[in-house]
Amino acid sequence: MIRRGVLLIAAAALCAACSPASKRDSAPSGSRDLSHVPDAVPVAEPRSTRGNPPFYEVDGRRYHVMPTSKGYLERGVASWYGKKFHGRLTSNGETYDMYAMTAAHKTLPLPAFAEVTNLENGKRVVVRINDRGPFVKDRIIDLSYAAATRIDMTEKGTALVEVRVLPAGGRPDEPKAARLGEVFVQAGAFSSEDNALALASRITGAGIGPVTLRSDKVNGQRLYRVRVGPLEDSGAFDATVARLRSIGIDEPHLALD
Repeated sequence: MIRRGVLLIAAAALCAACSPASKRDSAPSGSRDLSHVPDAVPVAEPRSTRGNPPFYEVDGRRYHVMPTSKGYLERGVASWYGKKFHGRLTSNGETYDMYAMTAAHKTLPLPAFAEVTNLENGKRVVVRINDRGPFVKDRIIDLSYAAATRIDMTEKGTALVEVRVLPAGGRPDEPKAARLGEVFVQAGAFSSEDNALALASRITGAGIGPVTLRSDKVNGQRLYRVRVGPLEDSGAFDATVARLRSIGIDEPHLALD
């Protein structure tokens, strides 16, 4: 978000701004018709002179800015930001407008254009990424209030989304994202079935479930994936991740296949 967008030399200020109190945000007061706000239009732009250091740090974690946005495609949890940051500077030095179709991303070069699809309802929006964030675990993008409204996620606060970078002048040829099917949290992956079964037993013993064990061949080797699910939505995903972390499983992540 706006508080996140300075160079590495100002990392201390970034961390101070990311305290729990600073994360509280809200929608604008009153109602405003956003149905006619146009999507961002992908155009060729040079990299911003601000907001694109080789790397930067927030809360002790280092983020490396990607050399290019070409071909970027990711699925994960989106959040949004609004009134608290309206009128403040974004990471690339522009003014944040919660009524414009923009977004924040941790590592894509600024600016970049992306189509964001809410996998829970199939709604889409095209945004211009001009800010850094979100620095909350399991979030891959922060949408402006207008963009979040377009894909119907402001009330819940989060949604499972697909983020696909768009080239200047048009949309990519790849197929559109499908509606959300089954959502799982992957707790671990092992070449040993015994190790996978041990983790599955540990999870079920903690009262977390349902647990599934998936077997795949990867590069000719058998891989056993331990997953919890299927889950209904982003709220269930967040709750499951928190419970897994509470029993010492450090890197649970989203799995949609």
